[in-house]
Amino acid sequence: MKSVTIIGAGESGVGAALLAKKMGLDVFVSDFGIIADHYRNELIEFDIPFEEGGHDFEKVLVTEVVVKSPGVPEHAAVLRMLKEKGRKVISEIEFGSLFFSGLTIAVTGSNGKTTTSGLLYHILKTAGLNVALGGNYGRSYARILAEDSPEIMVLEISSFQLDDIETFRPEISILLNITPDHLDRYEYKMENYVNAKFRIAMNQKSSDHFIFNGDDPEIMHRMETFISPVHMIPVTTEKYAEGIPSKDGSGIFELSIKGRHNLFNAACTVEAARLVGLTESQIALGLKTFVNLPHRLESCGMINGVEFINDSKATNVDSVFYALDAMTRPVIWVAGGTDKGNDYSVLMPLVKEKVKALICLCVDSKKLIDSFGPIVSEIVVTQDVNQAVETGLRLAVPGDAVLLSPACASFDLFKNYMDRGDKFRKAVQELGQKVESLNH
Repeated sequence: MKSVTIIGAGESGVGAALLAKKMGLDVFVSDFGIIADHYRNELIEFDIPFEEGGHDFEKVLVTEVVVKSPGVPEHAAVLRMLKEKGRKVISEIEFGSLFFSGLTIAVTGSNGKTTTSGLLYHILKTAGLNVALGGNYGRSYARILAEDSPEIMVLEISSFQLDDIETFRPEISILLNITPDHLDRYEYKMENYVNAKFRIAMNQKSSDHFIFNGDDPEIMHRMETFISPVHMIPVTTEKYAEGIPSKDGSGIFELSIKGRHNLFNAACTVEAARLVGLTESQIALGLKTFVNLPHRLESCGMINGVEFINDSKATNVDSVFYALDAMTRPVIWVAGGTDKGNDYSVLMPLVKEKVKALICLCVDSKKLIDSFGPIVSEIVVTQDVNQAVETGLRLAVPGDAVLLSPACASFDLFKNYMDRGDKFRKAVQELGQKVESLNH
């Protein structure tokens, strides 16, 4: 390979361009849209030619290999043209793997892959290993290889990133769960989405390990026809119902993260950490000291005995199910946003059991009210996050929790789920200060 064209100039695309430059390849970056300033500045700094605001097909065609950013849809005209001309199109994950000879651990799933990847990285890093974390999480795989020389890579990988791999082979792969998501990218066929997730293990050998959810119906159905020499490790909730036991006789591992779903995620990381060769005490230290990323069942503090929890990352029904299941306190539930065609029926038993009141923080609350009005005695509608927090405190009593777990995208009132979570946290902090001053 002597030349490469990168389609898309986001984190993955620019990371691939930096790696190509480092490896001495002729590289050209082409983006249909306008490149963000910080990425444009990087391309200029490293003298990497690029175009934006459209694709010059003649320039794009003069290349051996095309690297596609995961956000570029398969139906994009430039990709159709390249494939018609017989050009090789690969993902940034595939491109990065061509230049890495260390140990790769890859994590995918519809929910929980960011927490699981972060926890596994923390355990390995705390044990003193030379490990990097990237992929769909923070820095792109290619950027890490352009900037660092890790011996172990922990990669969070989406189905989009798996779509265009050919030889990418993690020594350890983890498949957490498969629930309907991004079906618009897969012809609205669940089978296609499931197959995309299983690509994480498609190149694994008998010396490799495939850790998967032994309770997930979609995974287990696909396992009936999945033929591979890889060593398979099913993880089930029944096996870890009472916690994750240490093998050195020291008892049950202490976890810093909440909920049965995170107990499962942690069990997967323990399996992987043991395969890497960590001791039980090293694993225990990592599990105990891990601090999850914001917006994932993040405790924002207590006000008058009421805990406020920011789970803004819960943008689909399954994530909310896990959040409600994790709650040990009566819940004032803050939900709503841009609906994704949600089917709320799976939440009904948990809402009946745990939710005292519902605060709809959104522009259009009709579907939430229609769904939960018959089973939640009090519903309040607002478009103001400060009012939502104040209402939560008013409706709660000491020992309750006010849980922001929206089940929806954030774009009706906020820039993204992070903006929504940040503003919720800020509102809690300001209300806490106000209440404290009144109490004194």
